[in-house]
Amino acid sequence: MPDAMLYLLDAVAYLALAAWLWPGRQAERNLILARLLPLAPLALHLALLQQDVLAAGGVSLGLASSLSAIAALTVLIYSLACWLYPISGLKGFVLAFAGIAVLLHAVLPGAHMIPHSEQPLFRLHLLMAMTAYSLYTIAALHAVLIALADRHLHKPVPPALVAGLPPLLTLEKLLFRLVEAGFVLLTLTLLSGVMFSEEIFGKPLSFSHKTVFGVVSWLIFAALLWGRRRHGWRGRTAITWTLAGFVCLLLAYVGVQFVLEVILHRP
Repeated sequence: MPDAMLYLLDAVAYLALAAWLWPGRQAERNLILARLLPLAPLALHLALLQQDVLAAGGVSLGLASSLSAIAALTVLIYSLACWLYPISGLKGFVLAFAGIAVLLHAVLPGAHMIPHSEQPLFRLHLLMAMTAYSLYTIAALHAVLIALADRHLHKPVPPALVAGLPPLLTLEKLLFRLVEAGFVLLTLTLLSGVMFSEEIFGKPLSFSHKTVFGVVSWLIFAALLWGRRRHGWRGRTAITWTLAGFVCLLLAYVGVQFVLEVILHRP
């Protein structure tokens, strides 16, 4: 079966599961099945990424393959977290994101080999960066869900999207756990990036759009965690800061690569 058909099969599987597991659907009652079924398209997704990204001993990445890798890690982390925390309300969104990412991976311009990507330090840096992206993707979706739940809090019949969710305080605690975990990884990503840059290029930090947006996102999440501990930030304030940090993090790599590859047609 050609690779294009495998990508299409994987995307269809993700999107079909997203529709079946959308908030408010009857499928949510079968929790075990709902938690296990996404692992099937995830396994195929990881196999496709291994074939496309880890080629020729190095790492090949572009806009589409980066989004695809972030989506796969997002599904993996979310699938594990569902066994520990009451976050099943995001399942449909996470799977839909993965399905769209797989489709983009199949149709957008191909990836390019990243220089020095065969080095272990770079691969560790890349893994931490992708995992941080994935955690903050879940956090951003979670923040949107909290905003919707808060908006419909006092309605006599809340929409299916937010019906049956845990209390808002529980949702906010989960949000900050995601932000804290992502912050640790983002910090390690920036530090390992400095070490890698110094080892390869002889200077600790290169001034680029990626660096600027990455540092700005780190500062936003640091301010959010400080505000939470010092002033008890919650509700709309926490949601706004979470989404602002996520947007900056998105611009740090995905936004830059979109401009280069899609608009300027440069690798």
